[in-house]
Amino acid sequence: MNKMKLTLAASVLLGGFAFAGSASATPMTPSGMQTDQSGITQVRMMHGDRMMMKKRMMHKRMMRRHMMKKRMMHRM
Repeated sequence: MNKMKLTLAASVLLGGFAFAGSASATPMTPSGMQTDQSGITQVRMMHGDRMMMKKRMMHKRMMRRHMMKKRMMHRM
């Protein structure tokens, strides 16, 4: 669980750097404010989409546990 939080935080941080790097390349206005020309809007995730992502993550976690258990059984 802790590893997943760390991975998520790292991906958000890297994504923020990538976005900030691309946004800083936009031309500056004389007042020093950047113009928003990207046209990116943020939308709320639907309940079904959130549940689908949650189910997929749970399935991946379950399969990883299964593979590790299988690997440990073969070692003995």
